[in-house]
Amino acid sequence: MTAIVSIHSYRGGTGKSNTTANLALLIAREGKRVAVLDTDLQSPGVHVVFGIDSKRITHTLTDFVLGKCAVEEAAYDMGEELDLGDGGGAVYLLPSSMRIESIMQIIDQGYDVGKLNAHFATLSDTLDLDLLLVDTHPGLNRETMLTTAISDVLVILIRPDSQDFHGTAVMVELAGRLHVPNVWMLANKVVKRLDPVDVRKKIKGAFGYDVVGVLPLDEDMASLGSRGLFAQKYPNHPITQELTSVAKRLAAITDEVGGDDGD
Repeated sequence: MTAIVSIHSYRGGTGKSNTTANLALLIAREGKRVAVLDTDLQSPGVHVVFGIDSKRITHTLTDFVLGKCAVEEAAYDMGEELDLGDGGGAVYLLPSSMRIESIMQIIDQGYDVGKLNAHFATLSDTLDLDLLLVDTHPGLNRETMLTTAISDVLVILIRPDSQDFHGTAVMVELAGRLHVPNVWMLANKVVKRLDPVDVRKKIKGAFGYDVVGVLPLDEDMASLGSRGLFAQKYPNHPITQELTSVAKRLAAITDEVGGDDGD
């Protein structure tokens, strides 16, 4: 059975897509087969971080939800770009369309998230996946709530400011009502003068959920500007080490979920 992990933030600009892409790489390095779904159909972006050649993209996740292709046709093997080698891991990217006509159609008409959720199993079986990593649309909407409801893990990115804390409280309450089995908090863009231990305590105290990592506001990350995967370019950086710790926990979740299926 494939684990479903949603990566969410209440506000945009938290580094959600960068975090999702880097976690995919690091989980694959643990020998797991991962698919990344860019379900932020209104403002897609995770494909930029992966650096996929636009000429490769003949179908997108947007095309699938609009009934124009099968879900597996929107999946692209990123093994060569990520230099994964023979460790058994794999990363498949399902990008959303950057065509203005498609984006406007989604904004105007919405999409059937139930159809997408129903085909997660098809995608998992076709690609023999261990984990689906879902890059969500920030904030609260129907599509995000329905995907969150079927997730094994919800990772909520949060910055240490008042707006994030107030908005995240709403998302945390929703996760509780939806009975998400695992809710993890991941602090990002934390200024270096703040003690990571204090940041963990503050977030844990506010929301009651495990804080799996504290990522600093970093000049190297900012300079990269989403032009590639940070963990690939800076393998020994403290941010990469912190994300690797999160990735190992997610890899372990796939073993737990798989065990439920009797595998």
